[in-house]
Amino acid sequence: MVETFLKYLSFEKRYSVHTVGAYKKDLSQFTQYLKSDFELDDLVEARHTHLRGWIVSLMETELSPKSVNRKIATLKSLYKFLLAREYVDVNPASKLKPLKTAKSLPTFIKEDEISALLDRVEFTDDFEGKRDKLLLELFYATGMRLSELTGLKDSDVSVHNSTLKVLGKRNKERIIPIPETLVLLTEDYKKKKSEVGMLSEFLILTDAGEKAYPMFIQRKVKTYLQAVTTLSKKSPHVLRHSFATHLLNKGADLNAVKDLLGHTSLAATQVYTHNSIEKLKSAFDQAHPKA
Repeated sequence: MVETFLKYLSFEKRYSVHTVGAYKKDLSQFTQYLKSDFELDDLVEARHTHLRGWIVSLMETELSPKSVNRKIATLKSLYKFLLAREYVDVNPASKLKPLKTAKSLPTFIKEDEISALLDRVEFTDDFEGKRDKLLLELFYATGMRLSELTGLKDSDVSVHNSTLKVLGKRNKERIIPIPETLVLLTEDYKKKKSEVGMLSEFLILTDAGEKAYPMFIQRKVKTYLQAVTTLSKKSPHVLRHSFATHLLNKGADLNAVKDLLGHTSLAATQVYTHNSIEKLKSAFDQAHPKA
């Protein structure tokens, strides 16, 4: 039954391997809890009190509210699926409510630090230097996710239209406009890639000419960000946050930013408006006579 649910997430909902793995881990923990505390061998037999008991036990281990909420979401998805497939008559997870969590604003790099990174850091003129420069520019110019960048192919870049085709979450494609400078940078890199004999359909490659993997990209980004910022977080996602925050700070339409980021919900994009509001507050406090 759990395997059927996981296949549903993979093939119908098109969740990533990482996400499906997290669901599988959560359900394994819950199954063990039912056996050890209630001697239940079947998830179908679980009731609301059993589910609530597991959540309470997780809270007692001082697991973060965010992590507990993820497990609550797993239970809600599972029993919604089981109810739809008529494995259960009543959804025992329907009354579970997420825990309150402290709101944290997305971490982003200041505009002058981005300028220092992209305009003043010296990149070597060989394959590695051109690749590193390109991957940083791609993250900041498009706001794409790490998984989207590693999956980019040469054919995804349209020189004629100055656009980039990205395969996002759940295999949803979106088209992102890119500046002419990025088009030229991409073409220059592809030329160098061909010169050194790296024949691959994927755009970003390792030093050995293989498709770039997440850890490789993360290390590269961290190395370069260390040169321009003191932020504790130095990841590709920080560049995505910076892309969205800077656009909104410059007055970009929220719906347009939502589409550029590949968000399915406007609520996911609205979190970046808080940074814009904080900037306005700062300007008010600094300049208004009544501040």
